[in-house]
Amino acid sequence: MEEVVIIGAGPCGLSAALELQKLGFDPLIIEKHSIAHSIYLYPTYMQFFSTPDLLEIGGIPFTTPNEKPSRLEALHYYRNAALRSSVRIQSYHGVETITRQEKGSFELMLSNRFGATSVIEARYVIVATGYFDYPNLLGIPGEQSSKVSHYYREAHPYSGTKVAIIGGSNSAIDAAMDLLRAGAHVTIVYRGEGYSPSIKPWVRPIFESMVNKGRITMLFRSQIVQIDDRTITVRSAEAEHILDNDFVLALTGFRPDRGLLLSAGVAMDPISTAPVHNPATMETAVPGLFIAGVAASGSDANEVFIETGRLHGGMIAQRIAEARL
Repeated sequence: MEEVVIIGAGPCGLSAALELQKLGFDPLIIEKHSIAHSIYLYPTYMQFFSTPDLLEIGGIPFTTPNEKPSRLEALHYYRNAALRSSVRIQSYHGVETITRQEKGSFELMLSNRFGATSVIEARYVIVATGYFDYPNLLGIPGEQSSKVSHYYREAHPYSGTKVAIIGGSNSAIDAAMDLLRAGAHVTIVYRGEGYSPSIKPWVRPIFESMVNKGRITMLFRSQIVQIDDRTITVRSAEAEHILDNDFVLALTGFRPDRGLLLSAGVAMDPISTAPVHNPATMETAVPGLFIAGVAASGSDANEVFIETGRLHGGMIAQRIAEARL
């Protein structure tokens, strides 16, 4: 039986593993994809909001000549942190269910990418899963079309095409600017009354200038209600319009998956929708089952970031060490 199993090899799961190692544990990480998979899914040339020191885990320095590290630098950092610490990682295995046994341990049902299943037992379990597998869906006709994506990687494939972006957050604004430089014709469809206050202050003036010059079309108080092969239907308070369109980027955010925690008997707060847990130890109401990172968030997955979620590992490690005595 494993003493501690961590589900998820993102920054927060890795942080928990490194903190546990410091206290003499040898945790096993189960990862559905690859190390730092959520960061891998970020736009290719993305730069972080945070400074390098706020992304560090396990006391390992994150060195970069840049004020804000890039996606590539972050992947390099977290990959090397895992490799140099020799933390055990079982990649490309998903955890299907967590079942608490009468004796207090947990049984985890795993499946690999070929569909084969296996079972492992653990005394403690830390759920540090991300959320990029579960985009917020629109529920409109045509959303399943091949021209629609909930992920944005880079601009090159969209050069010379008509692209509609749904959303008004930083991800939508960054994508619009990137697409503009690549020669795409960009329309942003946004429910809000005006520009989001969360837009990066150094980006907003440039973006507004592009809108004012007519190089980017910005539709406020609007939503796409239908997606067809060559058009989209946009509804505003005044009317509906049919616009020519080649691609739709539905950058509407993502949500944590609660199925795994629910299978283990973890209750959700009826107001925040976050898993019920002790914020001082990150232990849920199910003894021995912990949450870390975005898994601890409510309906707004953006309320927990790497710079805060990475701290959960130390709290969890301390609690498990105390319980071990």
